[in-house]
Amino acid sequence: MTREQDPIIIAEDVHKWYGKFHALQGVSLTVNRGEVVVLMGPSGSGKSTFIRTFNALEEYQKGKIEIDGITLSHDLRNIETIRKDVGMVFQQFNLFPHLTVLQNISLAPIWVRRSPKVKAEELAMQLLERVGILEQAQKYPGQLSGGQQQRVAIARALAMQPKIMLFDEPTSALDPEMVREVLDVMRNLARDGMTMVVVTHEVGFAREVADRVILMDSGSLVESATPDAFFSHPKEERTRKFLSQIL
Repeated sequence: MTREQDPIIIAEDVHKWYGKFHALQGVSLTVNRGEVVVLMGPSGSGKSTFIRTFNALEEYQKGKIEIDGITLSHDLRNIETIRKDVGMVFQQFNLFPHLTVLQNISLAPIWVRRSPKVKAEELAMQLLERVGILEQAQKYPGQLSGGQQQRVAIARALAMQPKIMLFDEPTSALDPEMVREVLDVMRNLARDGMTMVVVTHEVGFAREVADRVILMDSGSLVESATPDAFFSHPKEERTRKFLSQIL
């Protein structure tokens, strides 16, 4: 099956309001299995709100979202099923400070997937090796650098063996020298075929890893194109203006 025929995220005419503020104004997006989509745009454009609707961290009021064939509705069973399949990494690492790195990663598989402790810890160690910090397993989050903590957060999301990974500006809280180590982990995930939707301003990552780059502004989708077309030959004036400010 080619990627084009295999949508895993379908969002159709999605609207969200905060009171009178119309945060998402009829956004539609289809993401195919194994695809890497990067969302860019100015602060407050709706990027983070949009991806947070994919796992019901934000409710939407109108439209339709389907994740791997399951419609995201108010049905709690659907939400629980979807959340098991959708991993999320935030700007802030949100690790439990009183638990070791190993415990942080193995906690959800034990509680949510009912995985035996030994198996969950075995998987956690494999994932720590995958993100390059196996030697940090017994440390606490406060003993790690920001880049290491974010790699733990990625490993924790992967421990649930998700079909989709969402990243909400995963490097924006990091010192510049730590950004690369996190992006390298994300590059490897993309190479392994993980479906990823990434909100980021990291142009190098978008150029190299994305299948598509999308510009959002004022709650709407402005332009969607391959990285080459997006950065070199944008069609929309709004995209050109945005790129002139960040490139």
